[in-house]
Amino acid sequence: MSQISNDTEFRQALHDLDAAQQRMVAAMFVEHVLSLSDDERIKRAVKVATDNNASESEIADALKSAKAAIMDSSTRCGAEGNWTDQAGYFVARAAIAAITPSAQSKSGGPAWQAAMSSRMAQTSIEIDNDSNEVPTHSESEWQYGMLSNYLKS
Repeated sequence: MSQISNDTEFRQALHDLDAAQQRMVAAMFVEHVLSLSDDERIKRAVKVATDNNASESEIADALKSAKAAIMDSSTRCGAEGNWTDQAGYFVARAAIAAITPSAQSKSGGPAWQAAMSSRMAQTSIEIDNDSNEVPTHSESEWQYGMLSNYLKS
């Protein structure tokens, strides 16, 4: 496959992945923004998502724990609109997408959902950034490159 350069190609490439590949790619997307969350439950969920030998029980436990983390991060976001807390919330959503079974996943599948939530996490941090520094690459561009490289390997 050639280099992915837009969301149409990106979404189609993700759609063509099997369930295990979806989970692995989703976890890679989450790992890229994981530093925006300090919740150990989310880190554990990502670790489980990257483990090809994880049992259904381990996945279910990690999913339950990550869902609890998303509730906690959602309440921290609150009415104050703290964008850093909002970023943590989106990282949690991305992690949940990564470990949600494909059959139970929302539209587009686990990797697409993780990609979108990861983009929202980065956007939240950019909103909160007081500097005039503009990122050299957007999260979507990074995701296109990462998926292209994954598909080539």
